[in-house]
This record gives sequence, C-alpha cells and structure tokens, in this order.
Amino acid sequence: MLADVVNALGGAGLFLFGMIWLTEGLRGLSGQALRQVLSRFTKTPLSGALTGATATAILQSSSATTVTAVGFVSAGLLSFPQALGIIFGANIGTTMTGWLATILGFKMDLGEITLPLVFIGAMARLFGGARLRLIGLALTGFALIFLGIEVMKSSLSAFEGVVTPGNFPQDSLLGRIELIGIGIAITLITQSSSAGVIAALAALGAGAINLPQAMAMVIGMDVGTTATTVLATLGGSTAARRTGLSHVIYNCLTGVMAFFLLTPYTALLAAWEGQVDDQIALVAFHSGFNIVGVIVILPFTAAFARLVIFLVRDRSSGLTGSLGKEMLRDPPAATDAAIAALTATVDAQSRFLAMRLQHPEPTEEDRTRLNEIGTAISEVRRFVHAIPALQADDPVNARLVSAWHVLDHLQRLYFRCTQDNRIAVMAGDHRLSRLRRILATSCADAAQAQITGETEARMDRIRHLFRDQREAYRTHILSHATRRNQPGDLIGLKLDAVRWLHRVSYHLWRIEHHMRRLREGLPAQEPRPEE
Repeated sequence: MLADVVNALGGAGLFLFGMIWLTEGLRGLSGQALRQVLSRFTKTPLSGALTGATATAILQSSSATTVTAVGFVSAGLLSFPQALGIIFGANIGTTMTGWLATILGFKMDLGEITLPLVFIGAMARLFGGARLRLIGLALTGFALIFLGIEVMKSSLSAFEGVVTPGNFPQDSLLGRIELIGIGIAITLITQSSSAGVIAALAALGAGAINLPQAMAMVIGMDVGTTATTVLATLGGSTAARRTGLSHVIYNCLTGVMAFFLLTPYTALLAAWEGQVDDQIALVAFHSGFNIVGVIVILPFTAAFARLVIFLVRDRSSGLTGSLGKEMLRDPPAATDAAIAALTATVDAQSRFLAMRLQHPEPTEEDRTRLNEIGTAISEVRRFVHAIPALQADDPVNARLVSAWHVLDHLQRLYFRCTQDNRIAVMAGDHRLSRLRRILATSCADAAQAQITGETEARMDRIRHLFRDQREAYRTHILSHATRRNQPGDLIGLKLDAVRWLHRVSYHLWRIEHHMRRLREGLPAQEPRPEE
C-alpha cells in the first residue's frame, strides 16, 4: 500500500515536470508571437479574454500569459482593464489541461507511445539545433504528462475498494466546504491546480471519490491557485500587485458561484444518469463555471478595475513603479518594464535640466529631486542587470544593449547636473546665457514630445550647434582674456561651462537615439566620432 502511495506521488511529479517542460518548450518556440498576439488582439476586455484563453490553452501556462500582460501594463502598452480581460481568459485556458488529460490520458491508452516519445524528445534536445532542442523539450514534456497520468492511474487502482467515497466528507453543506478545503490544500502543496485536477480525475476513475466530491475539490483547487499568484506578486510592481489581487478576488467570486452551481449541476447529471461519463462531467464543470464567471464579470470590468486600483495604491516613486522582481522570469516582459522606468527617468531628467537651466541657483527641492533621479537610475541598472542572460541573436538582447547605453548616458548626465558652479557662471555671461536658454527649451521640448526619428535629428542639430559654439566661444574668450582683465579662475570656469553645455547636448542626443531604438526594437548603433 505504501509503495502505491509513493508511486502515485511519483506520477504526480512526472506530470508536473511534463507541464513545466512542455510550457518551456512552447514558450521558446512561440518567441515574440505571444507578445504580438496579446498586444494586437487585446483591444477590449472581451477580446483580451478570448486571446488570454487561447494563448493559455496553447502554452499550457497561465503564468506566462499573465506575466506578459503585467509587463504590457507596466510599459503602458495595455490599460489595466484590458489586461484584466487576459487574466480572466487565462482561467478558462487552464481548464484545457483537464480536457487533454481526460480524452488522451484516461480514455485513450497512450502508455505504449510515451516512452518512445521521451527518447525522441531527449535526442532532439541533446543533438538538435536551437529550434529542434525546444521541440524536443516540449515533446518530452508532453510525453511525461501522460506517463505521469498512467503511473497515477495504475497506482490508484490498487486502492479500489479500499479507499471509497465513504472515507471522504459526504455531499452535504459542511462536507462540501471540507472538500473545497482539501482541494485548496492539494493546490498549495503541488503549486498547480492542473496537477490537482488530474489527481481528482485519477481518484474519480479509481472509485476513491464520487463525482460530487470531485467537483467540490476542483472548486477548492481553482481558489487555491490564487495563493501561488499572491506569493509571486509580493513586493512586486504596482501592476503585478493589482494583478495578483484581481486574480484572488475573481477566483474567490467564481468559487462562490461554482459552489451554488453544485446542486443544480448534480441534479442535471442525475437526470442523465448513465449517459454522461463522470470524468467528462468533471472537466465540463471545471470549464463551465470558469466560462460563466468570465461572462458575468466582463460587463463590470471597468468597475472591477477601479476597485482594484483603489485597494492597491501606487506606493512607488513614480519613476521605477513599473519594476517588479516577478517579471524577471520573463525577459521580454522585464525589458518592457525597464523601458517604462527608463522613459519616466529620462523625462524627469529632461524636466529637471530645463528647470535648473532656467533657475541657476539650486534649491533644497532641486537637490531632493535630483537625488530621486539618481536613485531611479541605480534601481533601473540593478533591475536590467538581473534580467536573465539571453542568446546574442535574441531581439530582446539588442533592446537590453540600448538600455545599457541609455543608463550610461543618464548617469553621466546626472553627474553633470551636480556641477552647480558651471551652471551658475552662465548667468553672468550674455553669450552663455543665450546658449543656456536654447538648451533649456530643448530639454523642455524633449520631456513633452514622443521620441521619433525627427526629435532625434533635432537634438543632433542642437548638439552640432553647441559643438560649433564651444569652439567659437573658446576662441572669443581667450582672445579677449588679457584685455578684459578677467580672473584666470573665472575664464577657466566659463570654458568649463561651454564644454558642459556641449557635453549635455551630446548626452541628450544619445539618449534620444537609444530610447528610439528601445521602443522600436532596433539594434543599437555606435555614435559618430565626436569632434
């Protein structure tokens, strides 16, 4: 008996490994397709629900779909209500695992082909190219899923007649609540509602539990999966925490609704006694109450979103609020979040520069604001450094290279903003004051305008202007130095100031250049040599 229990647990482990490898393989094969589909077809909560359900059913992973949606919200590519549609739909997509397991794992005998598939997948993984290795990983995962089901079926069959529905809470109000608690516990242990559903299907097939008991347990498994979401979003970005709370509220509401559907559904099945297979009836119930839940909640998505936003306030500084450690599992989503934080920091830096150039004497508020910008630069740098390493030819890698360029120029620009003496000396020189005002206007425009090829070209022209003015001013002030009898320290400070203006304009140009490539997904380009 103990050996059968151990074998059943091993079967559950094989199933979980199969799910993990299948998902990893499919995600690798999908590449940018998932992101393109979610961004292209998610225009409303309804289209988001359909897209989320389809993507999750294909990838066999609601977390992959949800993390991508969170990244889009953080980057401003999707609104929170649109992302809610994806999250709702992902709940429907996860029920596809139960259908596949029931039809292919329990109704068809795939035991004889699973081991050959594992061998083929392993060979492809070991000796194939990049794409063939991913196919091998997915194929091995697919085979392990059904091998695990086969092991669970054979192990639990030993309990037939020994463990019966009488050993579990009965189909009463209190019994149903206890069964829901058992379902929650199973999901907390396995960290997968799909594994719990498969275990319930295997126990149902072995006669260890009856259909009403299995349905109550499945409700608990659907609610229990929210614990994984909560753990994954603790300490995360504002978008992630709102997503986690949305998942908890929605699944709990759906679970309450499913609880009240138990009695009418059981009565309906009783009327069709003998005509509907119990395992089919169980997965139909699982999909059914999730579909009904989405249909009920979709008309109220905007109100639901407002409630969640009210409950989860944005506690971040505003510059790095898009960053969250939960996104590091998905490099493309993490890159989107980093770009959002970089955009906010670049805009803040440009606004600060415009203000400081217009008011050369710094205030305590100026220093506080500059410290916030410096802190944001450090936070973004740590986050980008934590993004997992990628292949050199991965499109995400090219965007990360541009992100590092932006961070480098931001750090240099931040340092120049601390050189108060060079900014202050401009006020006493007519020519420097005029150049200062030109740069201040350019900074203010850059903070308000969307970065395009045209804005980059405009900043490049300003950079050329300041380069020429640097040389002209240097020649002018040195040629008049003796006649004007100016102190040597003041002359040096003015020369430093004009060089400061030129270098700031250069950093602003390079930031515009790399931010445009970040948003367009273009590879970073080396700057032309600076004369």
